[in-house]
Amino acid sequence: MIRPNPINRRTFLAQAFAAGGVVATSALPSLADNPEVFPQRGRYERLALAYQHINAGASKPFSVLHISDTHLTAAYPNEDENKQKLKEVRTKTFGGRQEEALRDSLDWAKKNVDYVIHTGDLIDWQSEANFDLVKKYFGEGMTGSMGNHEFSQNMWLSKQSNTEEYKAQTADKLKAAYPFDIRLQSTVVNGVNFVTIDDVYGYVCPDQVERFAAEVKKGLPIVLCMHVPFMSQNIWRADCKFWKQAGKKFTSAEIPDASGDYKVQQTDPVTRDFIAYLKKEPLLKGILTGHLHITIQDRFSPTAMQYVIGGNFMFHGQEVTFS
Repeated sequence: MIRPNPINRRTFLAQAFAAGGVVATSALPSLADNPEVFPQRGRYERLALAYQHINAGASKPFSVLHISDTHLTAAYPNEDENKQKLKEVRTKTFGGRQEEALRDSLDWAKKNVDYVIHTGDLIDWQSEANFDLVKKYFGEGMTGSMGNHEFSQNMWLSKQSNTEEYKAQTADKLKAAYPFDIRLQSTVVNGVNFVTIDDVYGYVCPDQVERFAAEVKKGLPIVLCMHVPFMSQNIWRADCKFWKQAGKKFTSAEIPDASGDYKVQQTDPVTRDFIAYLKKEPLLKGILTGHLHITIQDRFSPTAMQYVIGGNFMFHGQEVTFS
């Protein structure tokens, strides 16, 4: 008797993709909108939501939806050839359902939380179509911070650098599209000061440190919101496991050598001193970040945890309740 080969999850997915049975594209209708699909399940159940709580000393309990890294990839037909190329390539990269994920997340937020915080990379690169989507979705009760992709003019298709000079080239466009101070924004909710800061290339600048010090003088508990996490050893290990060691089993707990943003944070004197100061600041009650496309948390200081949220393009987010 010939027994059929057992089919495991990996084999099933490989066959499904090969047969065109599993497709991710914004042209498909939302399964959650079809009443015949899982009729007894919750409409938002496909949202991959984490749940956190921060005891910040709020005058009244409230909650926020924290999302990051939506990576919208839109371009109008009349935009240049670089934008058309990026739209084609990067939409495939992110699966084509980014706007759907953002729309579902914001719809859920209207019913379940008081505010929304987006910590950067709402867009994947600069285009008029992407900027119009920012204006469409960034509404009342929503604040955020810049991501490194917000400043990307054409990604690898044109020269760019991780410098303040490069960011200055398109700062006015970003200021016109985003309804908050892209450098540093303060939003007070029930006695808690949400300070969003631009650290998109891993570093902060003296003017931002000075402005943050002015926020501390208000004497309110602070939640810092930014794109790039302040790397701890645990967060850095997880980051390297995800990005540099994908497809490899975990065999060593050694901390990989610092590179990229982590090395910048260790070697840039302003940033290094700012991190050291924050670790001793008792008013800091939490840090909300993104950038890594993974969900992880770690202790930052005696008074603050750091919460990194996975990519919103994959329907990830976290509800953070405050008391």
